[in-house]
Amino acid sequence: MSPSTVVAAVDGSAESQAAARWAAREALLRGLPLHVVHVREEWTTGFAHAPFTGADTAPGDAAATRHGAERVPRDAADRLREDHPGLRVGAEQVSGRPVDVLLAAAKKAEVLVLGSRGLGAVGGFLAGSVSMPVVAHAERPVVVVRAGERGEDGKRRAGGPTGPAPHLDVVLGLDLAGPCDELIEYAFSAAATRGAALRVVHGWDAPVVSGYDPEAGDPGHAVAWGLREAGALGDALRPWRGRFPDVGVKEQCVVGRAADHLVDASKDASLMVLGRRVRRAAIGTHIGPVTHAVLHRAAAPVAVVPHP
Repeated sequence: MSPSTVVAAVDGSAESQAAARWAAREALLRGLPLHVVHVREEWTTGFAHAPFTGADTAPGDAAATRHGAERVPRDAADRLREDHPGLRVGAEQVSGRPVDVLLAAAKKAEVLVLGSRGLGAVGGFLAGSVSMPVVAHAERPVVVVRAGERGEDGKRRAGGPTGPAPHLDVVLGLDLAGPCDELIEYAFSAAATRGAALRVVHGWDAPVVSGYDPEAGDPGHAVAWGLREAGALGDALRPWRGRFPDVGVKEQCVVGRAADHLVDASKDASLMVLGRRVRRAAIGTHIGPVTHAVLHRAAAPVAVVPHP
């Protein structure tokens, strides 16, 4: 597998198929090959993929189960080659623990793509016990794609034959308490690749005032704080505007729960980009409360970018 590869995890579920289709389009946008990975847990006797084993397969038929599982990555790759004739697609099945296999695959990828049902449920073997540790510990960006009703290609639906439909905005959730280059660069690059605008959402809360403070009840006081946050956001983005002059940037400072604002923004986005601080703990799924909430509720694919 080349280090410059988009990797999609598949398990035969509709969610992973949606992720594979998204990954194929991402690979084409980046000019990279796509690699499809399927994980087989040898110890799981019930590891059957009902849609692939056939109606005549007897319960517990290990050979039929194994044959059905072997078809999962091959069939997925064949469909993607048919849909995208110019795309280089490789496929493999790897035996082992799904978390370990996918984390190893992520190390060799530009991005790892997983499928999700949203609202906390994740399809097939990519259950929460697998997807969350992968998102929490991957060394490269992970994109979680929800199989939803809106077009998975992230494009606006034009009313007529007016040429290629433009992509919806890429949305970046940015915490000014610790903005990082890796996160911001990923978002700008994603927008540039798509020819889309970048909408940067920064959520903040007015400071809590202890005791009596005459300014706390002054509307001008809140306005001043808002202007301060907006100025800080502009300062953080200014160097990146220079590096990506063709990307239109929309700055959005919002008061209140950042997760709620980001979920709302995802309804009209082609991609949501969020950060995750790298932690060296070997256990746990620490991805931050905002990222966790958005992953479960977003209407658009969510890219989680690890950073120091």
